[in-house]
Amino acid sequence: MAPNDTPLLAVRGVEVVYGGAVRALRGVSLTVGQGEAVALLGANGAGKTTLLRAVAGLLSEHDARVTRGDIEFDGAPIVGLRAPVIVRKGVAQVMENRRIFAELSVDDNLRAGAFTRRDRASIRDTYEHVLEMFPVLAERRRSVAGYLSGGEQQMLAIGRALMADPRLLLLDEPSLGLAPLIQEQIRDTIAAIVHEGTGVLLVEQNAVMALSIAHRASVLENGHVVREGLSSDLLGDDEIREAYLGMGERGHRSFRDVKTYRRKRRWSA
Repeated sequence: MAPNDTPLLAVRGVEVVYGGAVRALRGVSLTVGQGEAVALLGANGAGKTTLLRAVAGLLSEHDARVTRGDIEFDGAPIVGLRAPVIVRKGVAQVMENRRIFAELSVDDNLRAGAFTRRDRASIRDTYEHVLEMFPVLAERRRSVAGYLSGGEQQMLAIGRALMADPRLLLLDEPSLGLAPLIQEQIRDTIAAIVHEGTGVLLVEQNAVMALSIAHRASVLENGHVVREGLSSDLLGDDEIREAYLGMGERGHRSFRDVKTYRRKRRWSA
């Protein structure tokens, strides 16, 4: 995103509290531009999913709320809006573990993704585009979604979100539990979505995969953003590679392999 462009998504100093007592986010700020991918990295419990919930309007479903800060989409505040309203504005989310409608057909799942839209011709165009993007879904559109493989279900979850015709797509762990070859297919799909002009905020444990897609990244730790910058810079930083990307001597590639790490004091300022 160019410095003078108005961001598609702007998160400014956001604090989120669960149950009136537990602070999950502490002054988090980031932006996502139109046609830009931004990765949100960090260990389990860092607050990544909480931030996605805050943007998508789903905090109230988890007894949480934004207590400080602002979230704007396309220049307008969205804190406090209900999730369907935020979807209509142009934000769609693919949740962790896919959350498809397992008892419905692939076709019914996709059409459910367009529930906020009314233009049938536009919906049909999007439907055809999704099937072109995921040929396996076209082959199996009459199949019961619960019988699809894990990779096919992830494709369906992304396709369903795209049926809302979003300008911003929130992705929570899209590669989780998938074989390496399928992870590569999902990675290429996300890159294609960004290339078509959709903004993407990506939460992903596979940091190498995330940074290969994203233009920029923020690293969360205990609800704080502790590092941020261009993906290429983070990939080239030895301290980041070892501490946050899990790419030290043992060759780890996922945050799930990173147990503990004490940040240097200069990072804690």
